[in-house]
Amino acid sequence: MSSFLRPAVTGQEKTEPSRIAARYRAITSHLAITPPVSVVIPAMNEAENLPYVFKTLPEWIHEVVLVDGNSTDDTVDVARGLRPDVKVVKQVGKGKGDALISGFAACTGDIIVMVDADGSADGQEIVSYVSALVGGADFAKGSRFANGGGTDDMTTIRRLGNWALCTLVNRKFGARYTDLCYGYNAFWRHCLDKITLDCTGFEIETLINIRVVKAGLRVQEVPSHEYNRIHGVSNLNAVRDGIRVLKVILKEKSLAKAARRRPAPFSVNVPRGEAS
Repeated sequence: MSSFLRPAVTGQEKTEPSRIAARYRAITSHLAITPPVSVVIPAMNEAENLPYVFKTLPEWIHEVVLVDGNSTDDTVDVARGLRPDVKVVKQVGKGKGDALISGFAACTGDIIVMVDADGSADGQEIVSYVSALVGGADFAKGSRFANGGGTDDMTTIRRLGNWALCTLVNRKFGARYTDLCYGYNAFWRHCLDKITLDCTGFEIETLINIRVVKAGLRVQEVPSHEYNRIHGVSNLNAVRDGIRVLKVILKEKSLAKAARRRPAPFSVNVPRGEAS
Protein backbone atom coordinates (compact mmCIF):
# COMPACT_ATOMS: atom_id res chain seq x y z
CA MET A 1 0.00 0.00 0.00
CA SER A 2 1.67 3.24 -1.07
CA SER A 3 0.42 5.41 1.76
CA PHE A 4 3.44 7.03 3.37
CA LEU A 5 4.76 10.53 2.88
CA ARG A 6 6.20 10.72 -0.60
CA PRO A 7 9.94 11.40 -0.62
CA ALA A 8 11.41 14.30 -2.55
CA VAL A 9 10.89 13.72 -6.25
CA THR A 10 13.72 13.70 -8.72
CA GLY A 11 14.20 13.64 -12.46
CA GLN A 12 11.15 13.34 -14.64
CA GLU A 13 8.67 13.53 -11.77
CA LYS A 14 9.71 17.12 -11.08
CA THR A 15 8.21 18.11 -14.42
CA GLU A 16 4.84 16.56 -13.58
CA PRO A 17 3.56 18.42 -10.49
CA SER A 18 -0.07 18.21 -11.56
CA ARG A 19 0.07 14.41 -11.84
CA ILE A 20 1.69 14.12 -8.44
CA ALA A 21 -0.79 16.50 -6.86
CA ALA A 22 -3.64 14.44 -8.27
CA ARG A 23 -2.28 11.26 -6.69
CA TYR A 24 -1.28 12.59 -3.29
CA ARG A 25 -3.59 14.22 -0.77
CA ALA A 26 -1.92 16.63 1.66
CA ILE A 27 -2.91 16.09 5.29
CA THR A 28 -0.35 18.33 6.99
CA SER A 29 2.72 20.19 5.80
CA HIS A 30 4.71 17.04 6.61
CA LEU A 31 2.36 14.25 5.57
CA ALA A 32 0.60 13.29 2.35
CA ILE A 33 -1.21 10.08 1.45
CA THR A 34 -2.64 8.42 -1.62
CA PRO A 35 -5.52 6.45 -0.05
CA PRO A 36 -8.89 8.25 -0.17
CA VAL A 37 -10.59 8.51 3.23
CA SER A 38 -14.32 7.94 3.71
CA VAL A 39 -16.09 9.17 6.85
CA VAL A 40 -19.26 7.31 7.87
CA ILE A 41 -21.73 9.19 10.09
CA PRO A 42 -24.86 7.34 11.28
CA ALA A 43 -27.54 9.90 12.16
CA MET A 44 -31.14 10.04 13.27
CA ASN A 45 -32.65 13.43 14.06
CA GLU A 46 -29.26 15.12 14.41
CA ALA A 47 -29.97 18.25 12.34
CA GLU A 48 -28.90 20.56 15.16
CA ASN A 49 -25.61 18.73 15.71
CA LEU A 50 -24.47 18.25 12.12
CA PRO A 51 -23.14 21.82 11.66
CA TYR A 52 -20.71 21.21 14.53
CA VAL A 53 -19.77 17.74 13.28
CA PHE A 54 -19.15 18.80 9.68
CA LYS A 55 -17.22 21.90 10.74
CA THR A 56 -14.50 19.78 12.37
CA LEU A 57 -14.04 17.40 9.44
CA PRO A 58 -10.75 17.94 7.57
CA GLU A 59 -10.93 19.37 4.05
CA TRP A 60 -8.78 16.56 2.65
CA ILE A 61 -11.20 13.69 3.26
CA HIS A 62 -12.48 11.95 0.14
CA GLU A 63 -16.16 11.63 1.02
CA VAL A 64 -18.74 11.86 3.79
CA VAL A 65 -21.31 9.07 3.94
CA LEU A 66 -24.32 10.04 6.05
CA VAL A 67 -26.57 7.12 6.98
CA ASP A 68 -30.00 8.53 7.79
CA GLY A 69 -32.03 6.41 10.20
CA ASN A 70 -35.38 7.67 8.93
CA SER A 71 -35.06 11.07 10.61
CA THR A 72 -38.21 13.09 11.23
CA ASP A 73 -36.32 16.39 11.28
CA ASP A 74 -34.33 17.96 8.43
CA THR A 75 -31.12 15.99 9.05
CA VAL A 76 -30.65 15.15 5.37
CA ASP A 77 -31.36 18.69 4.12
CA VAL A 78 -28.95 20.16 6.66
CA ALA A 79 -26.25 17.68 5.65
CA ARG A 80 -26.64 18.51 1.96
CA GLY A 81 -26.65 22.22 2.70
CA LEU A 82 -23.41 21.91 4.65
CA ARG A 83 -21.73 19.62 2.15
CA PRO A 84 -23.42 19.34 -1.26
CA ASP A 85 -21.31 16.30 -2.18
CA VAL A 86 -22.39 14.30 0.87
CA LYS A 87 -23.46 10.74 0.05
CA VAL A 88 -26.75 10.00 1.81
CA VAL A 89 -27.71 6.40 2.54
CA LYS A 90 -31.29 5.72 3.60
CA GLN A 91 -31.16 3.10 6.33
CA VAL A 92 -33.28 0.03 5.63
CA GLY A 93 -33.24 -1.51 9.10
CA LYS A 94 -32.86 -0.12 12.59
CA GLY A 95 -30.03 0.35 15.05
CA LYS A 96 -26.50 1.77 15.00
CA GLY A 97 -24.98 -1.48 13.83
CA ASP A 98 -27.31 -1.68 10.87
CA ALA A 99 -26.55 1.95 10.01
CA LEU A 100 -22.79 1.42 10.08
CA ILE A 101 -23.01 -1.73 7.97
CA SER A 102 -25.03 0.22 5.40
CA GLY A 103 -22.52 3.06 5.47
CA PHE A 104 -19.50 0.79 5.05
CA ALA A 105 -21.11 -0.77 1.99
CA ALA A 106 -21.50 2.66 0.38
CA CYS A 107 -17.90 3.79 0.96
CA THR A 108 -15.48 4.10 -1.94
CA GLY A 109 -12.40 5.12 0.08
CA ASP A 110 -9.53 2.83 1.03
CA ILE A 111 -9.72 4.07 4.62
CA ILE A 112 -13.03 4.19 6.52
CA VAL A 113 -13.55 6.34 9.62
CA MET A 114 -16.53 5.94 11.98
CA VAL A 115 -17.78 9.21 13.54
CA ASP A 116 -20.86 9.80 15.70
CA ALA A 117 -23.31 12.54 14.72
CA ASP A 118 -23.91 14.00 18.20
CA GLY A 119 -20.91 16.33 18.24
CA SER A 120 -19.01 14.28 20.83
CA ALA A 121 -16.11 13.54 18.47
CA ASP A 122 -13.57 16.03 17.14
CA GLY A 123 -13.08 15.48 13.41
CA GLN A 124 -9.62 17.04 13.61
CA GLU A 125 -8.48 13.85 15.35
CA ILE A 126 -8.96 11.94 12.10
CA VAL A 127 -5.38 12.79 11.14
CA SER A 128 -4.17 10.72 14.12
CA TYR A 129 -6.23 7.73 13.01
CA VAL A 130 -5.02 7.98 9.43
CA SER A 131 -1.43 8.35 10.60
CA ALA A 132 -1.76 5.13 12.61
CA LEU A 133 -3.07 3.29 9.56
CA VAL A 134 -0.48 4.53 7.10
CA GLY A 135 2.11 3.72 9.75
CA GLY A 136 1.25 0.03 9.54
CA ALA A 137 -1.92 -0.63 11.54
CA ASP A 138 -4.95 -2.34 10.03
CA PHE A 139 -7.36 -0.97 12.63
CA ALA A 140 -6.99 2.33 14.49
CA LYS A 141 -9.08 2.11 17.64
CA GLY A 142 -10.04 5.27 19.47
CA SER A 143 -9.53 5.18 23.22
CA ARG A 144 -10.73 7.64 25.84
CA PHE A 145 -8.50 5.99 28.43
CA ALA A 146 -5.21 5.76 26.56
CA ASN A 147 -2.60 8.33 27.55
CA GLY A 148 -3.77 11.62 26.05
CA GLY A 149 -7.44 10.63 25.78
CA GLY A 150 -10.39 11.67 27.92
CA THR A 151 -14.15 11.92 28.24
CA ASP A 152 -16.65 14.54 29.36
CA ASP A 153 -19.63 12.27 28.80
CA MET A 154 -19.36 9.16 30.96
CA THR A 155 -21.11 8.46 34.23
CA THR A 156 -19.43 6.42 36.96
CA ILE A 157 -21.58 3.37 36.24
CA ARG A 158 -20.78 3.55 32.52
CA ARG A 159 -17.09 3.94 33.27
CA LEU A 160 -17.11 0.87 35.54
CA GLY A 161 -19.14 -1.12 33.05
CA ASN A 162 -16.81 -0.25 30.19
CA TRP A 163 -13.79 -1.22 32.30
CA ALA A 164 -15.32 -4.56 33.30
CA LEU A 165 -16.35 -5.46 29.75
CA CYS A 166 -13.01 -4.32 28.34
CA THR A 167 -11.16 -6.46 30.90
CA LEU A 168 -13.30 -9.44 29.96
CA VAL A 169 -12.54 -9.03 26.24
CA ASN A 170 -8.82 -8.70 26.94
CA ARG A 171 -8.78 -11.89 28.97
CA LYS A 172 -11.01 -13.92 26.66
CA PHE A 173 -9.44 -12.90 23.36
CA GLY A 174 -5.90 -11.85 24.20
CA ALA A 175 -6.53 -8.20 23.36
CA ARG A 176 -4.86 -5.24 25.05
CA TYR A 177 -7.57 -2.63 24.79
CA THR A 178 -7.93 0.27 27.22
CA ASP A 179 -11.41 1.16 25.94
CA LEU A 180 -14.13 -1.05 24.48
CA CYS A 181 -17.42 0.75 23.85
CA TYR A 182 -16.29 3.74 21.80
CA GLY A 183 -17.52 4.54 18.33
CA TYR A 184 -14.64 6.62 16.97
CA ASN A 185 -12.50 4.18 14.98
CA ALA A 186 -10.86 3.82 11.56
CA PHE A 187 -9.67 0.93 9.42
CA TRP A 188 -8.49 -0.07 5.97
CA ARG A 189 -11.41 -1.15 3.82
CA HIS A 190 -9.77 -4.54 3.22
CA CYS A 191 -10.48 -5.39 6.87
CA LEU A 192 -14.13 -5.92 5.89
CA ASP A 193 -12.99 -8.96 3.91
CA LYS A 194 -11.70 -10.57 7.10
CA ILE A 195 -14.55 -9.94 9.56
CA THR A 196 -18.29 -10.51 9.57
CA LEU A 197 -20.56 -7.71 10.75
CA ASP A 198 -23.94 -9.13 11.63
CA CYS A 199 -25.46 -7.25 14.57
CA THR A 200 -27.74 -4.25 14.43
CA GLY A 201 -27.34 -2.40 17.72
CA PHE A 202 -24.90 -0.41 19.81
CA GLU A 203 -22.88 -3.58 20.42
CA ILE A 204 -21.50 -3.33 16.86
CA GLU A 205 -18.46 -1.51 18.25
CA THR A 206 -17.63 -4.38 20.58
CA LEU A 207 -18.21 -6.92 17.81
CA ILE A 208 -15.77 -5.10 15.53
CA ASN A 209 -13.15 -4.90 18.28
CA ILE A 210 -13.40 -8.62 19.00
CA ARG A 211 -13.44 -9.84 15.42
CA VAL A 212 -10.51 -7.64 14.46
CA VAL A 213 -8.46 -9.40 17.13
CA LYS A 214 -9.76 -12.83 16.15
CA ALA A 215 -8.79 -12.14 12.54
CA GLY A 216 -5.23 -11.34 13.60
CA LEU A 217 -5.34 -7.78 12.30
CA ARG A 218 -2.85 -5.21 13.56
CA VAL A 219 -4.47 -2.83 16.04
CA GLN A 220 -3.20 0.51 17.28
CA GLU A 221 -5.07 2.53 19.88
CA VAL A 222 -5.41 6.27 19.24
CA PRO A 223 -5.98 8.63 22.19
CA SER A 224 -9.26 10.46 21.70
CA HIS A 225 -11.29 12.96 23.71
CA GLU A 226 -15.04 12.46 23.92
CA TYR A 227 -17.09 15.62 24.42
CA ASN A 228 -20.65 15.98 25.65
CA ARG A 229 -23.48 15.62 23.15
CA ILE A 230 -24.28 19.14 21.95
CA HIS A 231 -28.03 18.89 21.36
CA GLY A 232 -30.63 16.22 22.06
CA VAL A 233 -30.68 13.19 24.32
CA SER A 234 -28.69 10.00 23.85
CA ASN A 235 -30.50 6.71 23.27
CA LEU A 236 -27.80 4.89 25.23
CA ASN A 237 -28.99 2.86 28.21
CA ALA A 238 -26.11 1.68 30.37
CA VAL A 239 -27.81 -1.47 31.71
CA ARG A 240 -29.66 -2.56 28.57
CA ASP A 241 -26.77 -1.93 26.20
CA GLY A 242 -24.26 -3.34 28.68
CA ILE A 243 -26.17 -6.61 28.71
CA ARG A 244 -26.20 -6.67 24.90
CA VAL A 245 -22.44 -6.12 24.83
CA LEU A 246 -21.93 -8.92 27.35
CA LYS A 247 -24.02 -11.29 25.22
CA VAL A 248 -21.87 -10.47 22.19
CA ILE A 249 -18.69 -11.22 24.15
CA LEU A 250 -19.98 -14.58 25.39
CA LYS A 251 -21.28 -15.51 21.94
CA GLU A 252 -17.97 -14.64 20.28
CA LYS A 253 -16.09 -16.75 22.82
CA SER A 254 -18.40 -19.65 22.05
CA LEU A 255 -17.85 -19.17 18.31
CA ALA A 256 -14.09 -19.07 18.85
CA LYS A 257 -14.20 -22.44 20.59
CA ALA A 258 -16.31 -23.89 17.78
CA ALA A 259 -13.92 -22.46 15.17
CA ARG A 260 -11.00 -24.24 16.79
CA ARG A 261 -12.85 -27.50 16.36
CA ARG A 262 -13.93 -26.75 12.79
CA PRO A 263 -12.04 -23.80 11.24
CA ALA A 264 -14.09 -21.67 8.90
CA PRO A 265 -13.14 -18.44 7.09
CA PHE A 266 -14.92 -15.18 7.88
CA SER A 267 -16.67 -13.31 5.11
CA VAL A 268 -18.49 -10.02 4.81
CA ASN A 269 -21.83 -9.36 3.19
CA VAL A 270 -22.95 -5.79 3.58
CA PRO A 271 -25.13 -4.78 0.59
CA ARG A 272 -27.58 -2.52 2.47
CA GLY A 273 -29.27 0.81 1.82
CA GLU A 274 -29.37 3.00 -1.22
CA ALA A 275 -26.99 5.91 -1.63
CA SER A 276 -27.97 9.20 -3.20
